[in-house]
Amino acid sequence: MIALVQYLIKYALLLPFTQTHGVVTTLSHFNFFLLVLATICIAAGGYIINDIQDIESDSINKPHKVIINKHINENIATALFVILNIIGVGLGYYIASRIGKSNLFPIFFVASALLYMYSTFLKHIVLVGNIIVALVVSLSILLVGIFELLPVMTVDNRSIQILFFSIIRDYAIFAFIINLIREMVKDIEDIDGDYKAGTKSLPVIAGRARATKITFVLSLIPLFTVTYYVITYLFKQLAVVGYFLIVVIAPLIYISIKLFSATQKSDYKHISLILKLVMLTGMLSILLYNFILLK
Repeated sequence: MIALVQYLIKYALLLPFTQTHGVVTTLSHFNFFLLVLATICIAAGGYIINDIQDIESDSINKPHKVIINKHINENIATALFVILNIIGVGLGYYIASRIGKSNLFPIFFVASALLYMYSTFLKHIVLVGNIIVALVVSLSILLVGIFELLPVMTVDNRSIQILFFSIIRDYAIFAFIINLIREMVKDIEDIDGDYKAGTKSLPVIAGRARATKITFVLSLIPLFTVTYYVITYLFKQLAVVGYFLIVVIAPLIYISIKLFSATQKSDYKHISLILKLVMLTGMLSILLYNFILLK
């Protein structure tokens, strides 16, 4: 999904408007591919180290999905984690150097370090781990704007570059909120394994019921925000409004309703799946900008 969103931003949001709106991009097709590859490698490394650290809790929460020491030896998994991060950070340095912006390289190193710290100890701190994961996901989206738009921004094209960067920023904020809520829902779903593993998640500290109510309140934020965004900026485009109403806003309403009454593990698993789908449909709306901005 990360790769899909990054490619959508490049090829559905930025490049179609280079001629009509004067958008200027930095990366060649090959260098953009390397940017996506770097992001994917760091994300994959994060998943691996997280699986290594979660062997105990996963054996309780989702025993059928345990991979480490079942399908892959832990030592091999650790080696893969190191290799993927070296590739990801190395490619990040190469790309930043190629465009003459070596000061952007630390972004890749910080993302890699955050995912490692999340897996090893930050996830055990109430809400901190949830926020870190959501931040890294949103950063993967914002990364395209940082590398494509900012390095070639001049006095002449500043307004249009900032306009498109702000669109990317809004999608990054949306991704942050949706992923934060989903991480909290997953914590409620995994409360039994987290309790045994000593993870101080919100449900472990506050209880399943209180954590559910807090997550319910948070679920109202994207619902009201997206609704406001559609009413304020897109109300003249009926087809676009219809898209958001059917595949983004309606599912968000459904999620809030389900959260209000959720009690069973299966409820939270279902909500987590719907949140993932909302993330996808929300990002696919990038395809609509060719219609929106040319009207």
